[in-house]
Amino acid sequence: MKFEKLNVPLEGKRIEVEDGQLKVPSHPILPFIEGDGIGPDIWAAARRVLDAAVKKAYGGKRQIHWFEVYAGGKARDKYGEWLPQDTLEAIRTYTVAIKGPLTTPIGGGYRSLNVTLRQELNLYACIRPIRYFEGVPSPVKNPQDVDLTIFRENTEDVYAGIEWREGTEKCRKVIEFLNREMGCAISADSAIGVKTMSARASKQLVRKAIKYAIERKKPSVALMHKGNIMKYTEGAFKEWGYQVAKEEFPEFTITEEDVAKGSRPAPPSKVVIKDRIADSMFQQILIRPSEYSVVATPNLNGDYLSDAAVAQVGGLGLAPGANIGDTTAVFEATHGTAPGYAGLDKVNPGSLILSGAMMFEYMSWLEAAALIVEGIQAAISTKHVTYDLARHMEGAVTVKCSEFADVVISKIEEGS
Repeated sequence: MKFEKLNVPLEGKRIEVEDGQLKVPSHPILPFIEGDGIGPDIWAAARRVLDAAVKKAYGGKRQIHWFEVYAGGKARDKYGEWLPQDTLEAIRTYTVAIKGPLTTPIGGGYRSLNVTLRQELNLYACIRPIRYFEGVPSPVKNPQDVDLTIFRENTEDVYAGIEWREGTEKCRKVIEFLNREMGCAISADSAIGVKTMSARASKQLVRKAIKYAIERKKPSVALMHKGNIMKYTEGAFKEWGYQVAKEEFPEFTITEEDVAKGSRPAPPSKVVIKDRIADSMFQQILIRPSEYSVVATPNLNGDYLSDAAVAQVGGLGLAPGANIGDTTAVFEATHGTAPGYAGLDKVNPGSLILSGAMMFEYMSWLEAAALIVEGIQAAISTKHVTYDLARHMEGAVTVKCSEFADVVISKIEEGS
């Protein structure tokens, strides 16, 4: 396939999809977006770690052929636009990609490049696994109890961007319609936003979360919502979630309510489906984190919860993430561009490195994924870490972004 301004690697093959399953060649072509701000620093570090893990795991029998595609500042310079069709088509064609953080242009056009990527490619599930690495400083007493994977619906909710500025003609028309036709009493000086949540999008998100829990033998899936207040959106999300479990996975799931009715705990072969109100959930992950393994939730809730949860285990520098549709997937650093640190070779590349490990798991390159996780843990154990961890870790040696990658690579190469 030809692209307008992209140079496809001369070697390697694309990942194909057959019957909904990935067919990964031994030399796949993988698109990457370097990212803005600190993106070039952390991508350079992460790429070296990912290549080292593949080399160690497979002894040269497998190799990634990296394919640079563009979004954000580099795309603007090359194409005159922030998110060119070349990039979207390349990711669709090659199925699996990885990206650094992207800035959002000021002044219109895009509410968010990240949101636009998710919506254009129908990457409806934002998946963020959160786990503790021994030795990482934490504000809580038992961070090792946090082992949580959040499934955040990625395409709807307030992120759909349906809103009107106060004082505009369109806003006035919406307010007049709602007051006149729907019996509302909205003040004329209000701004208006519309929150949309569909059965289709909610069900496909919960379906993916339940499948993940079954495949990974996780004990529960919690539906997080604010349905006590927003009964027909967040409340509907909860009901649709239970409906998916009951109708599509009856042999694999049981509700928390049914467990409570019986005299025995849930069978180990069953995934317990439960729900929690959003504000309660924030308390629960602080005081009872071990009771939660998978959480499925609407878009905004998932954004808040994932940041709150990862704060317990070291912060966003160790937070991997992925945006996944039915087959297409874009793995990403979950933090922002931090432009004040751009080019300083200073920030923690752990988020992007661990997102690469997630990517390898998705490709079923499990040996390489395991080496990366073990390498990160071993590097942290040496206390040679970037400033975000070193400032809270007694006896730590502060290293640069690239130097932390060096430590991780050395530990990968030492592995058996």
